[in-house]
Amino acid sequence: MPAVVLIGAQWGDEGKGKATDLLGSRVDYVVKFNGGNNAGHTVVIGNEKYALHLLPSGILTPGVTPVIANGVVVDVEVLFHELNALLARGLDVSKLLISANAHVITQYHRTMDKVTERFLGRRNIGTTGRGIGPAYADKINRVGIRIQDIFDENILRQKVEGALDQKNHLLVKVYNRRAIAASEIVNELLGYAERLRPMVADTGLILNQALDAGKTVLFEGGQATMLDVDHGTYPFVTSSNATSGGAATGSGVAPNRFDRVIGIVKAYTTRVGSGPFPTELFDEWGEFLRANGFEFGTTTGRPRRCGWYDAPIARYSARVNGITDFVLTKLDVLTGLEKIQVCVAYDIDGVRVDEVPVNQTDFHHAVPIYQEFPGWTEDITGATSFDELPKNARDYVLAVEAMSGSRISAIGVGPGRDAIVVRHDLLG
Repeated sequence: MPAVVLIGAQWGDEGKGKATDLLGSRVDYVVKFNGGNNAGHTVVIGNEKYALHLLPSGILTPGVTPVIANGVVVDVEVLFHELNALLARGLDVSKLLISANAHVITQYHRTMDKVTERFLGRRNIGTTGRGIGPAYADKINRVGIRIQDIFDENILRQKVEGALDQKNHLLVKVYNRRAIAASEIVNELLGYAERLRPMVADTGLILNQALDAGKTVLFEGGQATMLDVDHGTYPFVTSSNATSGGAATGSGVAPNRFDRVIGIVKAYTTRVGSGPFPTELFDEWGEFLRANGFEFGTTTGRPRRCGWYDAPIARYSARVNGITDFVLTKLDVLTGLEKIQVCVAYDIDGVRVDEVPVNQTDFHHAVPIYQEFPGWTEDITGATSFDELPKNARDYVLAVEAMSGSRISAIGVGPGRDAIVVRHDLLG
C-alpha cells in the first residue's frame, strides 16, 4: 500500500485540503510534515466550512489518524484553540498524534518575528508574524525547545534560559522592548503538559509500522514549492522544506517508501507576501480572480496577489518534486472570462526563457509570454466527469496539462467537498 506525498506546486493556497478529502476514505494516516500555523487549509463539508492552520486536514475525516510530525513547529496554544473549536462543533479529535521531536513555538519566537519584520521596514519578507522563522532558526542553532522537553521541567528551564540569553539582549538593546522572563515561558509550557501528554508519540516509528502493515499514509505539505526555503523564490520563502523531499526529513519515513507525489495547482496563480510573481495582474482581471476565487488568506485574511497560470512554474514543481499527478483546482473561478491567458515562457532582457531562471535577479525581471485561450460561460460546478465540462474548459485543461510536466488527474470545479472531477486514480 502506498505512501503518498501531497504538496502545493505554486506559492501556496492551492487547495491541498480538498485533495486530501478526495483521498480521505482510502487513507489511514494524514501527516503534516513541515511548517506551523503560518498557513491554512479551508475545507467545506456540506454547509460547514472549516479553517485549519496547524492541524492536518485529515482530522476532519472519520477513521483517519492525523499526525503532526517532527518537521513541524508547534504553537501549543494555537493547537489547543483549534482542537477546542472542532470539539465545540462535535468532531472527534482523539486520534491526533504529535511527534515528541517536533519543535515548539514560544512567546519569544512570536515577539522576535514581529519586531524583526518591523525593523526591516521596506525590506521585510512579509511573514505572518506567527514565530515560525525564529522557531526554525532556534532549531538549526540547536537552542530549540522540543515537545518532549515540556515533560521535564529541569531540561525545559535550562533550554529556555539558554535561548533567552541572546534574545533578551536583542530585544532590549536593539529593538527597545522589554526582556522576557524565562519563568514566564516555562510556566506557560508546563501548563500544557497534562493535556498534551496523551497525544505525544514516536510518530516516525508508528508511521513506518503502519506502512509495514499495509496502511495508506498521506504526507500533507504546508505552504508550497515556490515557498520552499531551498527551492523557492528565496528570500521570499517559508522557513522549511515544503517540497516532497521534506516529507522524508520531516517525518522519519525514508524516501524510498514514497509511491506517489501529488502536486496541487490552481487554474490560475496566487501568492501572499512579498517577492517575484511574473504573471501578477493589477487590473480588472486580477480583481475578477480575487473576488470570484475569494482569494484572502485562511490564516491572515490578507488579500492574495492574483495572476494567470504559469506553466514554467508547474514544470519546475514537477521536476523538483517528482510529481506523478496534478490536481487542478478552482477551474470554476475562470467561468465567465471571454479570454484566458497562460504564461508559457518568460522574456528576460529580450531573451526567451522557457524554464524558471535560477538567478533571482532574472526572475524579478521576467516578463511573461502568454498564449491565449477562449473562455466559457457555462456553470461547471455540477460537473461529475471530464466530458461534462464545456469544450473550451476541456481544451484549457488539456493545454495546461501538456505544458505542466505531468498528467492532471483531478479537477476542482467548485468550493464543495465533492465538487471535483476525477480523470485518473490518484492512488493507482
